[in-house]
Amino acid sequence: MGNSDYVYPSAATEGGGECLHRAAIPPPQPFVKSLKNSLKETFFPDDPLRQFKNQSAARKVLLGLQYFFPVLEWGPRYRLGLLKSDLISGITIASLAIPQGISYAKLANLPPILGLYSSFIPPLIYAMMGSSKDLAVGTVAVASLLISAMLGAEVSPTQNPTLYLHLAFTATFFAGVFQASLGLLRLGLIVDFLSHATIVGFMAGAATVVCLQQLKGILGLTHFTHATDLVSVLRSIFSQVDQWRWESGVLGCCFLFFLLVTRYFSKKKPKFFWISAMAPLTSVILGSLLVFLTHAEKHGIEVIGELKKGLNPVSITDLVMVSPHLSIAIKTGIITGVIALAEGIAVGRSFAMFKHYNIDGNKEMVAIGTMNMVGSCFSCYLTTGPFSRSAVNFNAGCKTAVSNVVMAIAVMLTLLFLTPLFHYTPLVVLSSIIISAMLGLIDYDAAIHLWKVDKFDFLVCIGAYAGVVFASVEIGLVIAVAISLLRLLLFVARPRTLVLGNLPNSTVYRNVEQYPNAGNVPGILILEIDAPIYFANSSYLRERIIRWVDEEEDRIKVSGDSTLQYVVLDMSAVGNIDTSGISMFEEIKKILDRRGLKIVLANPGAEVMKKLDKGKFIENLGHEWIYLTVAEAVAACNYMLHSCKPNPETDEKTEAWNSV
Repeated sequence: MGNSDYVYPSAATEGGGECLHRAAIPPPQPFVKSLKNSLKETFFPDDPLRQFKNQSAARKVLLGLQYFFPVLEWGPRYRLGLLKSDLISGITIASLAIPQGISYAKLANLPPILGLYSSFIPPLIYAMMGSSKDLAVGTVAVASLLISAMLGAEVSPTQNPTLYLHLAFTATFFAGVFQASLGLLRLGLIVDFLSHATIVGFMAGAATVVCLQQLKGILGLTHFTHATDLVSVLRSIFSQVDQWRWESGVLGCCFLFFLLVTRYFSKKKPKFFWISAMAPLTSVILGSLLVFLTHAEKHGIEVIGELKKGLNPVSITDLVMVSPHLSIAIKTGIITGVIALAEGIAVGRSFAMFKHYNIDGNKEMVAIGTMNMVGSCFSCYLTTGPFSRSAVNFNAGCKTAVSNVVMAIAVMLTLLFLTPLFHYTPLVVLSSIIISAMLGLIDYDAAIHLWKVDKFDFLVCIGAYAGVVFASVEIGLVIAVAISLLRLLLFVARPRTLVLGNLPNSTVYRNVEQYPNAGNVPGILILEIDAPIYFANSSYLRERIIRWVDEEEDRIKVSGDSTLQYVVLDMSAVGNIDTSGISMFEEIKKILDRRGLKIVLANPGAEVMKKLDKGKFIENLGHEWIYLTVAEAVAACNYMLHSCKPNPETDEKTEAWNSV
């Protein structure tokens, strides 16, 4: 039925045109070299060792130290003129870090002073090891909520506060170990499984849960559920209506209104960013003065109470390294560590893009992991680079990581001299600060954008949000990652195959659905395979290609066009193939041969050609049926369709080709 027995000469020409080039098989490489190249592309795509080439031993040592401690690179070049900007930025973010640190520590069910401890040591470590100029280090609400939910399910923070505190330090230590290990082993790709849609939904869900839990402080409730799901929180709130305190509610709403107004104003007038940055500290000062002057603590307004004066005590001996609680500390550390990494690296990259410089994701993992490991030994709990604080740092005009040092010094002075001033700070003000910060994490615009651009990404976002709000933070995270992985598997297992047509008056072939004016080539079906071919998708591709052939033959029967003779497969997007893929091609060839059709390959890559050659498929198919471009493949097929007629006698066919 077709020209399946013909062999098209590799040097044939069409109409006096230029010679058609043969698709080359790459020269063989030693296995060790091939493995080395594969590992390099997988773990060292940025080639960090390039700077060490052709350097002296002393220079290599210096470059190695600068890699892990970037301060050794930019520190000697630091100018006094930069100090003014960093000083203003550092003081500004300190005014935000102090009230937020206290608030987030309460959210994690930890002593409020830990929020200040965690804003002192970790920023100093990051200033030496971090590569971002704009990241402002500190505690974050989502990680605090995770610590509270996961550790609180194992140990009660009220009945056994000492063990709970020690487990928080231990979880922070293992989070740091996990983060630094990912960076050192160049495994940052693990964090990439948290897609943008996943993070948007997860952050919004966590922010919703945090806001709902802060109603405890706003309403002045003393007993509250430890569960984080929406139903449990609402049940706890409305089952205690008789316990609501109007004084606390009025005070909380007033401060929340003040914080939201200042944030709205600063958003509309970016040059007044400092107003929203100073608003939390202003709220703490005003709230403390109000309670002190009116003795509101005697009328149901809870206050922080005494904060321990002095710098971070050593806590390395408090780490819990024995059963039965070690497993929950490791689990909490890994989960919170991944979330903290995803947020910190995403924030750092965002601001680096604005200032036109690059940050090394693996180096950031080492820096964030080290500061958490060191911090856990000095009474700190999990820290990263929160967006709100980093945005203030960026808007304040920071130039280098010295702004983190300035913030740490400000917090140190607070720890040494000012902690007694926070005695009368009302908890309702801290709840207002947390709610105000959390509302900024609910990104409605991003969710709407996901809906418009990609419905599946929107489903991932909603899945993460619903899982966090209606089940738990951990379940929400698992649901989001599971949906993302499902999509990844679908991409791999169900790759797209497209029918290509010829654009008028050109040798360009494009998707007929995208370009309706692209015409079919009589007697030839051109298909594009849009993904690598692996065991996971080889069966699907075999069935889909055969179905395309069936549909094309049905179309030809209806339209009365020329009989289908050739199936051209555009392999441009096939970056790799495994043995299952090679077997799939062999099966397709046999099926098409039985139907009198010929399979033709166009533009297979080097890796694909190498494996097809080793698998003997090229020998089976014939190298002359593999072309560099779709245009050359179609030209060859057209030549045979219009210049040769099928003849059952092989000798006559050969003679016909020789006459060409």
